[in-house]
Amino acid sequence: MPADLSPEQILDLLKQGRLGKVYLFYGPGEFRIEKVLGEIRETLIPESARDFNLQIFYGGETTSPADITDAACSLPFLSPKRLIIVRRTENIQGSALESLIPYIENPVESTCLIFISSKTDFRKEFYKKIRAGDGAVHFKPLYDRQVMPWIKRFAGELGLSITEEGCAYLQAIVGNRLRDLYTEMEKLYLRHGDKKKVGNAEIRELAINSRIYTIFELMDAISLRRRENSLAILNRYLEEEGRDAVFGIIGMLNRQIRLIIQAKSITEKGGRSADVAKRLQLQPFLANKLLQQAQNWRIDDLEGALHLLCQADRHLKSGSQPRLILEHLLLSF
Repeated sequence: MPADLSPEQILDLLKQGRLGKVYLFYGPGEFRIEKVLGEIRETLIPESARDFNLQIFYGGETTSPADITDAACSLPFLSPKRLIIVRRTENIQGSALESLIPYIENPVESTCLIFISSKTDFRKEFYKKIRAGDGAVHFKPLYDRQVMPWIKRFAGELGLSITEEGCAYLQAIVGNRLRDLYTEMEKLYLRHGDKKKVGNAEIRELAINSRIYTIFELMDAISLRRRENSLAILNRYLEEEGRDAVFGIIGMLNRQIRLIIQAKSITEKGGRSADVAKRLQLQPFLANKLLQQAQNWRIDDLEGALHLLCQADRHLKSGSQPRLILEHLLLSF
């Protein structure tokens, strides 16, 4: 079975002028999918010719597979290429999906056809055919260690120069949500784009009144086990963001507690701050903060906290009142 391509490989092929004819974009990285689609559109189709050479279909609506293949077989006008995007491919079912296979086997040279699917079943012949032709592109979530290189690359594209420590600080405040990271970098560019280097001070100044910084404050207060401060920040955050914010809080708490467990494990085996930074791939100032937080916890308390988080997540998903659940969770910590 051929290995699926990465988004970075697709961008490399695009720069080399070697982009293929049929692709399947799948996986949870919706923001990365949209960024790659944007670069393909900008590169392949001149703006003046997009009305004639760019078409978007949605699976499961009134569009038939014949409409997709007819569009893909049409010759480009005022442009060397056509771009056809089929969103919600997972909604195309059964024989309709299979009827697209003849085109996949014999695509038109001047067309790039991209299917986007949130759910894929590679047992089906349609998906297998695209994968066999080296057209499957997996948009995986980025691991923690991959986020800083991503920040550097996109900051560079914006024309923004961020220090190494600044990248780590931005990740610490925002987390790994790429859409939020990109939004914050756009704000930084608008305010500090003419500076040679943007660091912690500029990032903190921008973020201090935002919901993102409020989350960072909350994580810090909880990790240092400051009960009253934690509850005050939580209530302020929920007033600003409402019910939709609760699962983000649960996710960040889970990540922070697991990092503290790892940091304690390293130091209990004789490791120092530098070892924590190296093993967990953190900037030194973040490793120092983590060790400061770790002093306030025992391992069994941390493991109990993870169990409490799982319980809270279940209650929230069952429709329980978010504020009461989260307040109880913090008091239990």
